[in-house]
Amino acid sequence: MHKSIRIVALAAGLTVAMAGLAFAAYYEPTVVRAGDLVISVNGRISPAALPKSKVAPIEASAQGTVATTSGSHPPAARSVVVRIDRSFAIDAKGLPACKPGQLIASSTAVAKRACPNAIVGTGSAEAEVAFPEQAPFKARGPLLFFNGGSNGNSTLLLVHLYAAVPAPTAIVTTVKIAKTHRGRYGYQAVAQIPVIAGGSGSIVGFNFDIDRKFTDGGKRRSYLAAKCPTGRYLTQIQASFADGASLQGTVARSCTPKG
Repeated sequence: MHKSIRIVALAAGLTVAMAGLAFAAYYEPTVVRAGDLVISVNGRISPAALPKSKVAPIEASAQGTVATTSGSHPPAARSVVVRIDRSFAIDAKGLPACKPGQLIASSTAVAKRACPNAIVGTGSAEAEVAFPEQAPFKARGPLLFFNGGSNGNSTLLLVHLYAAVPAPTAIVTTVKIAKTHRGRYGYQAVAQIPVIAGGSGSIVGFNFDIDRKFTDGGKRRSYLAAKCPTGRYLTQIQASFADGASLQGTVARSCTPKG
């Protein structure tokens, strides 16, 4: 049972973790609270010094935890919206795309073989499961991000999860990342989080890296790019939970303009 739960639970941390893409370097974790619920997020962008007016390739890492101040089992996330600073850019032009059908019913190893050139990131997540009349337990599992292609002003990110109990099962979910015009924000990522372990499971930790570089038409490109015109990035997080709780926070981080 543990392996099944741990992999399904990975989806819950995906879009919350994307908030880490707006961090220029490792800082003290940013903590957002809503009642008893506490989410802590940290991350790194490399390089930290970026051009003022033209985006340059970057690599991003993010880590986070979800907990409660009381120590009780955290409620499950149901939906997450992340708005990312307009100084960032996603460039999937010329990058091979994977279709959900290529990942269905595939283990992690098979999924990698099916769309090796569409992988843009990897990571892992930890879930806590609290079944009635049982002590909560935690389990960790792998995560794969695939480019799902671009259409107009939106880019699709495929998330591959693998469940092994009661029978090997692959779960493929999507995150839609669309361009937006909301003041400082240039992208909005939206995900609906699947029910974990019949509602008994919640994500409690995550980490991932997005570092894909590729060549298109003889030109080197980067899936993620950014500039630093003002010396500061903003990211906004909105999340809703199964118990009716909601959470919203804005994260500000510095960067180093050059040029």
